[in-house]
Amino acid sequence: MWHDTVLGTIGNTPLVRINQLAEDFPCTVLGKVEFFNPGGSVKDRIGISMIEDAEEKGLIEPGGTIIEGTSGNTGAGLAIAAIAKGYRCIFTTTDKQSREKVDVLRGLGAEVLICPTNVEPDDPRSYYSVAQRLAEEIPNSVYLNQYDNPSNPQIHYETTGPELWEQTEGRITHYVAGAGTGGTISGTGRYLKEQQEDVNVIGVDPAGSVFYKYFHEGVFDEEEIYPYFTEGVGEDILPDNMDFDVVDDFVRVEDKEAMQMTRRLAREEGLFIGQSCGMAMAGALQWMEDHRNELTEDDVVVVLLPDSGFRYLSKTYNDEWMRNHGFLESKPDVTADQVLNLRRDQTEVISAAPGDKIGNIIERMTEEGISQMPVIDDDHEVVGSVTETRILNRLIDSPDARDQPVRTIMGTPFPVVPASLHLEHLSAYLEQDVGAVLVDHGSDGGRDYSVLTKSDLISALMKVEQGNNGTS
Repeated sequence: MWHDTVLGTIGNTPLVRINQLAEDFPCTVLGKVEFFNPGGSVKDRIGISMIEDAEEKGLIEPGGTIIEGTSGNTGAGLAIAAIAKGYRCIFTTTDKQSREKVDVLRGLGAEVLICPTNVEPDDPRSYYSVAQRLAEEIPNSVYLNQYDNPSNPQIHYETTGPELWEQTEGRITHYVAGAGTGGTISGTGRYLKEQQEDVNVIGVDPAGSVFYKYFHEGVFDEEEIYPYFTEGVGEDILPDNMDFDVVDDFVRVEDKEAMQMTRRLAREEGLFIGQSCGMAMAGALQWMEDHRNELTEDDVVVVLLPDSGFRYLSKTYNDEWMRNHGFLESKPDVTADQVLNLRRDQTEVISAAPGDKIGNIIERMTEEGISQMPVIDDDHEVVGSVTETRILNRLIDSPDARDQPVRTIMGTPFPVVPASLHLEHLSAYLEQDVGAVLVDHGSDGGRDYSVLTKSDLISALMKVEQGNNGTS
């Protein structure tokens, strides 16, 4: 027996018992191992379903273009389906995603556009907005929008849910999954609850995402949104496909927990899987510990493990990357304010005003020996940034630009972070190629900024390590 195309191999992925990590619990813990799909992740399921739904609705014709914003895995699922059906693919993604994910998409023949992570969802540069714009500009194209596309949760209702019910012979009592678009947890959870309403559906959210607080408090808190490293899960929006009515509880997992659990799954269970898998398992074990007295030997907990570790060779499975971000060893409890205190230079931030002339800014940068500065208006609000590169490019295009105001060349403002922000979240900001962040240690509503760069962070960590080792 054979399949006519690779699409016939999607689904019916195995359940694998989790032994070492769950040995202290009375219940059975199983992992639904989705890297057995041909594209290497659970997203293969929605790739084919969203394309076929678009075909049925007449949204795309033969030879057309599939457009999607993706963290990588959905793109791979769409790409293999597009190859089988004869479509072109253009994907937008963020600079947060691993190199391996982008290489996979391009290896499957897709065009990939890299967009900045650290922008609002409705910013024209965001990967959501760029995908929407491309679909408007390119004839015979469709933006599938996995976040709001109902065929996303529907395919999990039709396949993932029934598979879990059949594979556990109806014994499943708890279903644990991360949430990004919301399709996997919502569609699967809906099916399971229709079979047995007492099945517990537990969502796992990375710290920095909005789902956890929204579920528990009904509040979309923008203050809760900040960069995090775990890929493919969590959101800074509320997708239509995230059905909170299906979910019984949400737990939150920090990046460090997710990364370390990912490695433990490989070393202790032989499951070479991705970051969101580690996050889901860490969340499952955390929830089980909190509800230990409620669990019995009859309970069957299934954890959805979305993808493969081969997508993260340069990150989670790279010791240098892990160590640089404080995930491999115990990291010092360092805040942004403490980094500044360890820096020799305690001078006030050097900034430009929007109306300052470019020529004056060049002179100030030269005098101070700096290559970048924030642009701050009269209300002490950060409105932009200026760098040597931007100045040079403008002078090449227009040699008389020295008399123009800085506002004509300023770029995206440096992120403003509180002085209490801890190391892992601070390093996540600096990972985004922003050059620097502004630390606000003002009080009583006032603004008092200091510039903090990646080199400042490295220097501070070295001093902390030297102090811990008793050296000077």
